[in-house]
Amino acid sequence: MRREEVSAFNWKPFVFGGLASVTAECGTFPIDLAKTRLQVQGQVGDSKYREIRYRGMLHAIGRIGREEGLRALYSGIAPAMLRQASYGTIKIGTYQSFKRLLVDRPEDETLLTNVLCGILSGVISSSIANPTDVLKIRMQAQGKVIQGSMMGNFINIYQEEGTRGLWKGVSLTAQRAAIVVGVELPVYDITKKHLILSGYMGDTVYTHFLSSFVCGLAGALASNPVDVVRTRMMNQRGLALYQGTLDCLLQTWRSEGFMALYKGFFPNWLRLGPWNIIFFLTYEQLKKIGV
Repeated sequence: MRREEVSAFNWKPFVFGGLASVTAECGTFPIDLAKTRLQVQGQVGDSKYREIRYRGMLHAIGRIGREEGLRALYSGIAPAMLRQASYGTIKIGTYQSFKRLLVDRPEDETLLTNVLCGILSGVISSSIANPTDVLKIRMQAQGKVIQGSMMGNFINIYQEEGTRGLWKGVSLTAQRAAIVVGVELPVYDITKKHLILSGYMGDTVYTHFLSSFVCGLAGALASNPVDVVRTRMMNQRGLALYQGTLDCLLQTWRSEGFMALYKGFFPNWLRLGPWNIIFFLTYEQLKKIGV
């Protein structure tokens, strides 16, 4: 019984989850940058972001690279990697641990069990890692001149806005993470399980690839509206343009239309798709290491 309790808190999902998350983040970061720029533009109440500078993901990446330099495509990579090292580690570790606490064998897992574990792990991990998320979005949205290093930006936010500034949008981040993790990880697990049980595909790289592609699409569809709201809430400084989550959502909808909530959807999906593919392929390979 003691061995079962210890195995429920296995360290491997934490370490492997963090390593796979950092690998996936490095591979898809320019797409995430384009998504952030697309989401913050067109805000009627903010003169700095009122102009529509980018027509789409490829145009955004091309224009940023041409006008600001190739290094600008990795603006905010340091806090992004720090975020994944913390968020990814806690997310995967707690998700796998919660599942083993509720169900002894992977074969006995149900969709409801996995969704519940995903929501809990998403909320916990995103809440802890929120300061790195604020820092990443601020650095991505700055544009041509990145004012100082990661630590410089971190200190600047703390001095000007206090601890609340570092946890700005934490409820939105937790809501988004609950949706994303509550959809992506269960969809991956269930898709993988059914593909293997069908007899057509074994526990192979092809199964992992297809399962991760499906979960990336599902996550993008479910999370994009709250992602737009979260990005705008985190990026606002000084006088608040939005009074809260609902106010931001309604203002965006009224002034820019419903489809504004799906701004950056294709870069979001094109990021979540490759991100999940890189993540799960890396994670599944790391699981095979005999340590």
